[in-house]
Amino acid sequence: MAQVGTLDFKAFVEGRTELSAAMGEGGATAYAYAYDMKTRAAIAKAKPVEHAVTAAVRLLRSTGKAPLLGHSIKVGPNQFPRMHRLAQQCADTLGISTPTLYIVNNPYMNASTYGTNDDSFIMVHSALVDQFSDDELLYVLGHECGHIHNSHVVYLTAMYLLTQMASSFAKWLVEPALLALSSWSRSAEITCDRAGLLCAKNLDVATRSFTRLALGSIKLHDELNVEAFVSQYEEAQASVGRYAELRESHPWLPKRVLALRAFAESELYRRHAGIGGGGIAMQEVDTKVHEIIKIWD
Repeated sequence: MAQVGTLDFKAFVEGRTELSAAMGEGGATAYAYAYDMKTRAAIAKAKPVEHAVTAAVRLLRSTGKAPLLGHSIKVGPNQFPRMHRLAQQCADTLGISTPTLYIVNNPYMNASTYGTNDDSFIMVHSALVDQFSDDELLYVLGHECGHIHNSHVVYLTAMYLLTQMASSFAKWLVEPALLALSSWSRSAEITCDRAGLLCAKNLDVATRSFTRLALGSIKLHDELNVEAFVSQYEEAQASVGRYAELRESHPWLPKRVLALRAFAESELYRRHAGIGGGGIAMQEVDTKVHEIIKIWD
């Protein structure tokens, strides 16, 4: 099995240099979750994962975007200009170029980012557009732009293509790389949840986005009790079933809400959102978040 390396998380966080608040395209980001950066560095050195990622990128470049984009519609200034403006706003916040955006006819609420670091694109399912407000879409697009800003795109594309391979043939061959990439991906999602919050500047909007994804029902959403939903975290932690998350590419949603609340306490976020001084350092945020999203005790 491909190993992602050992991590003394407390020592790593304490030794982390506080990065500049100025954020440039493809560069280091001050808001990024420390475990995302650490595990990404580790899997880059794991030969089976490195080979899998290289092969995935080569496959994408040789086949082009056609298999992914054959049934989607491109967003631009003259087509779905409202969505285009939201994407522009997120890109401006994070300091990246406005990403290429496509709408996909799909009844499942989701958005994803694929491509390479120099040619990436975001795909948004039509169900998400129909059920989310503009503020909530801003959060989602900010999350996806976070993947581009943090150079996640190649790894996400590799995961997508390897998952397709595993469902068709040679599952045993790609499974080690998929497990390593899934471990990284759960941390990467925490980084990008933070990017979404930096774009939306509203924790309630971000939380509502998570609960809409979890529930899926427009009719029931107004009756949803957010604190009861979040309390499911403790219930899940008490069960051995929590280890099923090891095979997931995203942390379970209650964990993500709690992790984002911790980031909202940071001095970095409070300064960015203009909600007053104070707040905690990113090292403390990451320590809190690690305790929330870790699977092993």
